[in-house]
Amino acid sequence: MATNDWSGVHPQAIVDPSAKLADNVTVGPWSYIGPGVEVGEGTEILSHVVVKGPTVIGRNNRIFQFSSIGEECQDKKYAGEPTTLIIGDDNVIRENCTIHRGTVQDRGETRIGNGNLLMAYVHVAHDCLVGDNTILANCATLAGHVNVGDFAILGGGTMVHQFCNIGPHSMAAGGSIVLKDIPAYVMASGQSAEPHGMNVEGLKRRGFSKDVLLCLRRAYKIIYRQGLTTEQAVDALDTAFSDVVEVKPLIDSLRGAHRGIIR
Repeated sequence: MATNDWSGVHPQAIVDPSAKLADNVTVGPWSYIGPGVEVGEGTEILSHVVVKGPTVIGRNNRIFQFSSIGEECQDKKYAGEPTTLIIGDDNVIRENCTIHRGTVQDRGETRIGNGNLLMAYVHVAHDCLVGDNTILANCATLAGHVNVGDFAILGGGTMVHQFCNIGPHSMAAGGSIVLKDIPAYVMASGQSAEPHGMNVEGLKRRGFSKDVLLCLRRAYKIIYRQGLTTEQAVDALDTAFSDVVEVKPLIDSLRGAHRGIIR
């Protein structure tokens, strides 16, 4: 709950009187918090950070120096509409990150979930949706309208084209250029990115059983080794794994691949 308790604001920070800061929010020197900004309890904004609204930042986030949060987007169609940025809880946003608000041509909102790590120089463009517990390594770049699923990892310097979906638990190697969707659980690399098997090590660390991993490996072969179209692969997966709930995110990511999947 925003209380406008500004005891944690450094004297050399600038906070607009209309901004709403909850308890235990800290704002470092030479940071600027603009009108229409709400910051949740326990969030730490270090020095030289710019936050513009309308932006809502949740609890217990850490935002490091020289980041620009909630700036208007770089889409030439943007004409000053009051679009929003929403950031959840427990995120770490490292140095020089840029996260832009949405556009009225899409949902009007950019959203970052909970527990994410955005390393230095990450860019999240307008209308992106980033889920929970993702890692975007240094200089990863999301163009507009990109969706990133839970637990996805983008290596340093990864570039993702507009309107692409990065499936949950997937992984793109550093320097990848992603021009189509990466299905759930799949590892990708290259320019442009190609599939390189399932993210087995990551799934083991998250507690996926051996039986489930075997099913996901079989599902990968159906998608990529049998010469099927995406639609045919979806039908085959529905039939083969109707009782394996962990395969459903993979099927959903194929069904939602309007740009097509990486091949």
